[in-house]
Amino acid sequence: MTGKTHIVGGIAASLAYAQIGNHDPLIMLGAGIIGALLPDICHGGSKIGRKLPLLSKLINMLFGHRTLTHSLLFLVIVAWLLNSFIPNEAVKAGILAGMVSHYLLDMATKNGIKLLFPIQMTVRFPLTTKTGSKVESIVFSLLTLVSFYYGFESLGYYL
Repeated sequence: MTGKTHIVGGIAASLAYAQIGNHDPLIMLGAGIIGALLPDICHGGSKIGRKLPLLSKLINMLFGHRTLTHSLLFLVIVAWLLNSFIPNEAVKAGILAGMVSHYLLDMATKNGIKLLFPIQMTVRFPLTTKTGSKVESIVFSLLTLVSFYYGFESLGYYL
């Protein structure tokens, strides 16, 4: 999936989770975007890879794309780091929700992800699409609608 689809997926996931977790939706929104972009640190052409090119190149050289940073192991490592250093529950929840949305979206592509890394088994959904396809545009549109829905629902948090 493209960066914009991951961003809107992170927004949708974090705002939806803010509703059930009773977290500040604005904090969740920002953290969800960060979490949605974080797994692609292993790809130099990604939004986060272009911001941190040396780290991106190092991770890619050591592990490749859609391996460690797209795995449950990485999710657990990030969760542990967040619990160790970030006191704000909404930040932690938002980042993790964004990461999970990223994983799910990439599992909907033909290449899938190495969810169980270091086990080299590719995980993908039975129905997949190509990155940048018309199907991805439909997914983007649906996630945008979900984001608007939960965004408007979140207004009640502030009223």
